[in-house]
Amino acid sequence: MSTEPTNPHSGPSVAESLVDAGQPLVGRRAFFSKLSIGLSAVIGGLVGLPVVGFLFAPLLRNSRQIWQSVGPIGNFNVGETVLATFEDPSPLPWAGVTARSAAWVRRESQQNFVAFAVNCTHLGCPVRWLQSANLFMCPCHGGVFDSAGFPAAGPPPHPLFRYRTRVRRGQVELLVGTLPVAVEQ
Repeated sequence: MSTEPTNPHSGPSVAESLVDAGQPLVGRRAFFSKLSIGLSAVIGGLVGLPVVGFLFAPLLRNSRQIWQSVGPIGNFNVGETVLATFEDPSPLPWAGVTARSAAWVRRESQQNFVAFAVNCTHLGCPVRWLQSANLFMCPCHGGVFDSAGFPAAGPPPHPLFRYRTRVRRGQVELLVGTLPVAVEQ
């Protein structure tokens, strides 16, 4: 028997209780180790989720093409190239102003229209139409396109993308999608 006095109000220590209950005692070092691993996993998930979303977004977006009106036929004069805006057919919920897109539309005859995407085929900068020179100019790297959209100078490797056009119920319409598709010239 033990010769040490016992306190009738004292029970086993916390460590003794946990060991007696069959639960291992977790030390401070093990606790912080597990905590740091858990927090690292949460932070990794928070950083990785946008990356995964970016990689799979093109697969999740609706890639449909629809006819969009860019204005009444009377807004376009024969031989004149004007900037026409339209709504992106599959905008993201947070797109805001970027859900609007544009095209350069030229009326070539009473019922014949041609429409070019506003983006340069080099790096996607918006091109502008210079009526006096009869050219499309890209301000980013000096790209020049002739009036038919073919590269005339600078780095652009391909002609400007074209949209299919039609006239329906007095409205000029473009077949638009998430990205412009090249039309056979």
